[in-house]
Amino acid sequence: MLEHVPHWLGNALKGVRAGPEKLAIAQPALGSFESLHLASPAFANGARLPERFTADGEGVSPPLFWTGVPEGTERLVLIVEDSDAPTPQPLVHALVWNLPGQGGELREGAIRRDGAGGLDGSDVGRNSFLGEGWLPPDPPTGHGEHHYAFQLFAVGPGPDVGGSPGRSVALKAIEGRILAAGLLTGTYSRGEEAPVGPVGAPATA
Repeated sequence: MLEHVPHWLGNALKGVRAGPEKLAIAQPALGSFESLHLASPAFANGARLPERFTADGEGVSPPLFWTGVPEGTERLVLIVEDSDAPTPQPLVHALVWNLPGQGGELREGAIRRDGAGGLDGSDVGRNSFLGEGWLPPDPPTGHGEHHYAFQLFAVGPGPDVGGSPGRSVALKAIEGRILAAGLLTGTYSRGEEAPVGPVGAPATA
């Protein structure tokens, strides 16, 4: 949808961004917690997202895996946000509630509409467009580099939120219950020069 924003308008809005301090993982109300390892076999932390995970490609969710989940974890909660969206709050691209509380993975394309929930007990919550599933990165052309924060929370015992929670409901439910969290950041932009490697190497997808 935002690919139709004119380059001049995206460029004019470069200074309008939600800000990383508004990411879920940065909220003081969540308390203090240890760290866990979150990564993807498809992109390195801080690197550009391959096009297939964006609105310019197939638009599927990227694969993720994690380790270091602490004892006492009852569930894992994944929230993916764009802190550079030209909106008052970060744009939520995905929310998955009640992932099994141990080390594991999400395969490519796994974050999709699931209605009443997955067979493993997890549930895909609502993104900022109020739909279930993965909202593919779709930054305005010329707006500059956007940072997509994949935030995984290991949560201790407490109440479940039911099906398809939104960001505010999920964050309220995990306040004071987070044992550890991991952060993985991917970037994407339109109308900007794509990063390149050493001389003779192809441009990054």
